[in-house]
Amino acid sequence: MDGDATYATRRKTLRVSWTLLTSSFAFIVLLCALCLFFFFHPRTCRSTYGQRFGSTETILDEIRGFDYERLENEYGATDVRLPAGMVPESYDLRIIPFLWAGNSTFNGEVDIVVNATAPVDGVTLHAVDLNVTECIVTRYPKMVLNEHVMAESVYVPILETDQDLSKQFFIIKFKQTQPADYQYNIHIKYTGKLQDNMEGFYKSSYNVGNTTRWIAATQFQPTDARKAFPCFDEPALKAKFTVSIARPGDMSSISNTGLKNVNNKLPTLSEPLEYYEWDTFEQTVPMSTYLVAFIISDFEYLSSETFRVWARTDVLSHTHYARDIGPSILKFYEDFFSIPYPLKKTDLVALPDFAAGAMENWGLVTFREIAMLYNEGVSPNAQKERVATVIAHELAHQWFGNLVTPDWWSDLWLNEGFATYIEYVGVDYVEPKWKMEEQFISSGIQSVFLMDSLKSTHPISARVSRPEEINELFDRISYDKGASVIRMMDHFLTRQVFRKGLTKYLNSKAYNSAYHNDLWDALTEQAQTDRVMDITLTVKDVMDTWILQPGFPVVNVTRNYEVDTLIVSQSRFLLHDTKNALKTDQPNNLWWIPLTFTTSSKLDFSVTKPSYWFKPEEFMMITETGIPSNDWVLFNINETGFYRVNYDSKNWNMLIEYLIDPEMYSNIGTINRAQLIDDAMSLSRAGYLSYQTSLDLTKYLYHETEYVPWKSAYRSFTYLHQMLIKTSIYDKLKAYVLHLISPMYKITGFADNPRDDQLVIYKRSNLLSCACELGHTDCVRNAVAQFQNWKSNPQPEKNNPISPNLKAIIYCTAISYGSEEEWDFAWKMYKMTTVASEKDLLLDALGCSRETWILARFLSYALQNNSSIRNQDISKVFYALTNKVAGQEVAWNYVRDNWRNLKSTFTAGFSTMSEIIKSATYHFNTKNDLIQLWQFYKDEYDHLGSARRSVLQSIENAEANVNWMERNFKTISNWLQNTTILYLSQFTNEVD
Repeated sequence: MDGDATYATRRKTLRVSWTLLTSSFAFIVLLCALCLFFFFHPRTCRSTYGQRFGSTETILDEIRGFDYERLENEYGATDVRLPAGMVPESYDLRIIPFLWAGNSTFNGEVDIVVNATAPVDGVTLHAVDLNVTECIVTRYPKMVLNEHVMAESVYVPILETDQDLSKQFFIIKFKQTQPADYQYNIHIKYTGKLQDNMEGFYKSSYNVGNTTRWIAATQFQPTDARKAFPCFDEPALKAKFTVSIARPGDMSSISNTGLKNVNNKLPTLSEPLEYYEWDTFEQTVPMSTYLVAFIISDFEYLSSETFRVWARTDVLSHTHYARDIGPSILKFYEDFFSIPYPLKKTDLVALPDFAAGAMENWGLVTFREIAMLYNEGVSPNAQKERVATVIAHELAHQWFGNLVTPDWWSDLWLNEGFATYIEYVGVDYVEPKWKMEEQFISSGIQSVFLMDSLKSTHPISARVSRPEEINELFDRISYDKGASVIRMMDHFLTRQVFRKGLTKYLNSKAYNSAYHNDLWDALTEQAQTDRVMDITLTVKDVMDTWILQPGFPVVNVTRNYEVDTLIVSQSRFLLHDTKNALKTDQPNNLWWIPLTFTTSSKLDFSVTKPSYWFKPEEFMMITETGIPSNDWVLFNINETGFYRVNYDSKNWNMLIEYLIDPEMYSNIGTINRAQLIDDAMSLSRAGYLSYQTSLDLTKYLYHETEYVPWKSAYRSFTYLHQMLIKTSIYDKLKAYVLHLISPMYKITGFADNPRDDQLVIYKRSNLLSCACELGHTDCVRNAVAQFQNWKSNPQPEKNNPISPNLKAIIYCTAISYGSEEEWDFAWKMYKMTTVASEKDLLLDALGCSRETWILARFLSYALQNNSSIRNQDISKVFYALTNKVAGQEVAWNYVRDNWRNLKSTFTAGFSTMSEIIKSATYHFNTKNDLIQLWQFYKDEYDHLGSARRSVLQSIENAEANVNWMERNFKTISNWLQNTTILYLSQFTNEVD
């Protein structure tokens, strides 16, 4: 027995030892596997550790402590400007692109005549991705004004040529220093690559049946002319250009100017280019390099005298509207600026692949097809307006930007802000029924307020140097805020003075570059001549406070009802962290503010000239106002000033009571009703005003019938929708909004009348979109039925019975409530249609599915090689995904995990990456969301490029959303509970 026990014990000991050994080995293997996993997935390791091991608050403190002022100071710190001493006078450019499959190169040759303004030991110009094969510099005798003196030339010995890749410089070093006041000819031969990313000189194609048709086109703004030819690629260095293009005999070429007689000096073309022909164009007027353009294609055109519109043959009939309105807008601008259009011809070209929306190349304006083509009976009215506004914008540039150009990109807003504002004036001339002044409120001013209320915004005139910093300026601040402060200036100067001042400025700087101070001087001189401004005040005094500092003010109006006084104060409006920010920002953020106001007794909404100027001081008292104590006061008539207004509680309550009266509310101007909604809801969002007050104000919408106030309301309700859709009170928000729109829905029904006024059509579209989004039974039923009717048609690609103005709503709703079958049908229709607006609508709708796997497949379709979705439209896929809850996580996960690949895909899109990151993270409102975004910023810091500021703005927006949920959820929950309980059962019966 003892022996057996000993044996058993020994066996048990061995078994235990073997088990321990096996377990230890397994543990080591698991540990190694985990280490390998975290080595190859560092982001997962970091984010998991940060959230699971108690560092959440530490990370949040790091985010809260980020210094946005330091960010602004870093911009423009790198000197990448060309050295002084050489000023270009003319370019003679000859380019031969190889337009066939398997070859994406071109040969180039350029002669640049430059004037030496100081002794020089070399020449520095720009060149990127160009292989220089020959470089010769020749010196000529002293300059003769406007003439090239070709006698007595001297070759300048070259020591070496070099490149500074970081600054994109091509440097020619002379053996000896050369004298000033001579003219030099720089002759360079080179080869280059036709880009495939829609920047510089790039190659594109489209298919006709099974045949590929090739296109070569240009997009040089802001810094990509240097990818097509060596040049002095800065906006102030204007010169005259003579362009010669070799192209296949069965294609045509166009450039900034018209064709001239054949130039016998051009080189003979030999095999394999024996079927190529040379086109030489007339010399241009002096202009910047970024405005040079040339296109080789087999496009056809329609014309109206010297105005031509070009497109693919299949869609040429869609250019009629562009051809019809273009000449009228051009003539209107000639009268508006009192300056004739300086060129002999104008070409508008719709390109299948184009990174920007459009580009104002002088005399050769290029567009995405969606921005220029309108197909009557197929495209919605909104597409017609889009075409009109883009054309008006680009033609406005022919004066602002082309005739007079900002000296450096810091004043990009002088181009884009003016063109954005003047586009509304131009469209109003050709389409007066569209009420463009009202539309500017929602699409211009109110749309940019949000971005400019972040600490990470930037001044309108911002210091920049490197190309990626320049690209960042192509944002809503330069465009929409720039336009908004220009509109404000138009009103406080009066239109007559404004126009005279602009003409004075344009004439004095024609064919040259300018600073914003040049514009201020011209406008001040005119304003003081016409006595609309005090002699002690200048336009520069006022406008520098708006363009040289970030953000905008909130004007706080506090009334003393007993002694008839107003105390007005100003401070920077910030979306969040208001109290802390004001402690440091307030002394440096004060504005000259034009104050206008009216009262319930006066009801004057026509006078927008300032009643008072609020100096850059914290407080101002207005005495003896004559306003009865029982009258409300309303500041910022027609929202002409770029600021928000907050009132004391009594004045807010009087305004609310007045609006809620269905017989009285319309006495307040339409624009100011929109302003009150937008101001009140935004003030509450930022913590300046209780949501109790702002939501009470929205009750009046039950009887509101105008488009612009509702547009402001939809924007505010969309934010509440984004924040509350995953919470327990979302049903009450839905019920409240459905209650507000129910009277309009009963009147409108699910029907469209294309002959209605533009804003009536927009109002109906927004109403039905909101109703279907919120699950309104009749709306959903009609949308699904009309989609099925189209789907069951024997030839749906040819016969679509859906009204163009309702397509967006019906497509999205049917796909949202449908299955894979509906999605696949829409995808098939997308691939088959040749109508640009139809492709645009279907691409939006394909993101409406509620099935995550379908949306993931959609994204994979977009990003695969040889996709049916063009590269320029991939960003739209991300926008479509992020419009619905199901797609938001799909989009964000892909952006986060594939940022560097996306960045290489969208190198040409100035704002594409920025908009993708904003749309993918707009809904973030939890601490976990915020930490993920912050970790993404840190992981990809060196790879953010021109999207860096947008990522920081997204972080700040997410932080604001987190704070918003903590601060407002309970208040809104209580308000919705108390409000909706009064009519919820009645409303349920109404909509069912």
